Amino acid sequence: MKITLQKHIKYFSKKFNINFLLMLLVLILASNYNSISAEKKILRWAADSESGAPYVFEDESKQGVQIGFEVDIIKEICRMLDYQPAFFQNQWDGLIPGLDRNDYDVAINGIEITDERKDKILFSIPYYITFEQLVVRKDDNHIKNLKTLKGKAVGTLSSSLAETILKELEGVEIRTYESEYNSFTDLKLGRIDAVLIDAPVAIQYAKPDPELKFVGPEIKQLSYGIAIKLNNIDLKNSIDSAIRVMTNTGKLKEILTKWSLWEPDLWNKLMDVHTANSNIIKIESQIKKSNKTFSERVQPYINWLPELGKAALLTLNISLLSMILAMAFGLMLVLLRVFAPTPISKLTVVYIELIRGTPLLMQLFFIYYVFPVHLGIKLDPFVAAVIGLGLNYAAYEAENYRAGLFAVPRGQIEAAISLGMRKRDTLKHIVFPQAIRLVIPPMTNDFISLLKDSSLVSVIAMVELTKAYGKFSSTMYDYIVPGLIVAAIYLLLGLPFVKIAKWAENKFSHDKKRS
Repeated sequence: MKITLQKHIKYFSKKFNINFLLMLLVLILASNYNSISAEKKILRWAADSESGAPYVFEDESKQGVQIGFEVDIIKEICRMLDYQPAFFQNQWDGLIPGLDRNDYDVAINGIEITDERKDKILFSIPYYITFEQLVVRKDDNHIKNLKTLKGKAVGTLSSSLAETILKELEGVEIRTYESEYNSFTDLKLGRIDAVLIDAPVAIQYAKPDPELKFVGPEIKQLSYGIAIKLNNIDLKNSIDSAIRVMTNTGKLKEILTKWSLWEPDLWNKLMDVHTANSNIIKIESQIKKSNKTFSERVQPYINWLPELGKAALLTLNISLLSMILAMAFGLMLVLLRVFAPTPISKLTVVYIELIRGTPLLMQLFFIYYVFPVHLGIKLDPFVAAVIGLGLNYAAYEAENYRAGLFAVPRGQIEAAISLGMRKRDTLKHIVFPQAIRLVIPPMTNDFISLLKDSSLVSVIAMVELTKAYGKFSSTMYDYIVPGLIVAAIYLLLGLPFVKIAKWAENKFSHDKKRS
């Protein structure tokens, strides 16, 4: 008994010593971490690494590592201010809202300094000054400047200064893109006539391309600044000082030269702007108190209503035509699957399962971007959107029709045939009327889903309702009110078809009193 007690005492004492050592180790590591954190503050910076070269993009040789001239600039600023940089990925149109949520401290991603944006956020002094560049195909001798764009389709990046410039021109069809690469692809395929884009993007993607060329003079000077939360004056002043030092010491020139972005007169432009903004900003003078009346606050939202109206009509047109195609092609698919010979029936099954088992977004990419390059099939964005949505939903409609057909009791079919009715008449007068009534509810659901899935066509340069919402909210830096407006429009678009479906269900119902 005594020996057992001694063993227990030794065991617990050993366990206590181990736990004590572990706790001591944790305390030492925590104190070291705190001392390191105290020595080196962290600057959380955000960008969209999908924005592409030469801004911020992923290094092909090192996965998860960002490179670009803006990455070099933010790293140099952190070195000068003794910060540890911490990168946060965010979509371009979500960078400013992320600042408001305090997800990070600054955003840098070719963000243009404009008066509208100055009301919402702070901007550093410019770290780069450039212009808009017009790009056309090599064999195009008609487009020479902005005036010659009338009647032409012109591509640009969504929510950019270039888009604002194009909106001020009459008779120009504007196509907006999330990716600059896709805009140049469409230009080479002849889907658009020109691209208006920031010069650094044009230099990176269009200048080396033998199929494209620059035309016209420099268009409207623009400045890039680092976006900072509105009340963070101290950080703004620190960053401004760092950018001035980088400009004066030649470090900024070194970075921009590395990325082929330095121009002989850029130093003078930067110095002029920096001199004009040489005073250290005080909190009292920077934070503006809004004295706008209610009507002045509401007016910008009213101004967007025509744009939302056009987008809603486009969404409705795409959805209606796609659903008509889906219903017609779906009917053909189910007839082939049920009544065609076995080889054709199996091919139909393969198509249905392939379409239902792959994302709609990928199918749209194939139809619009892959087919023109590899099959020579060039489709207008509207046509591509209707075909893509229609062929996708046809697979679902075919399964709805098949379920409706097989839901009709087989005894009714046998009874009709025994009475001397032909198979075609049996289907026409017995099977189809009952099947239609059964498939109307799922068809209505599919149309509502298609109406919402039409938002995916924005990837092929279509400004439908959801895309218009993105532009609206990113311009106003308000996601609540525009979101409520767009949600209400979607609801209003869908409600009439719910009513029509109920009417059709009653009409084809034999066990209900028809109104």
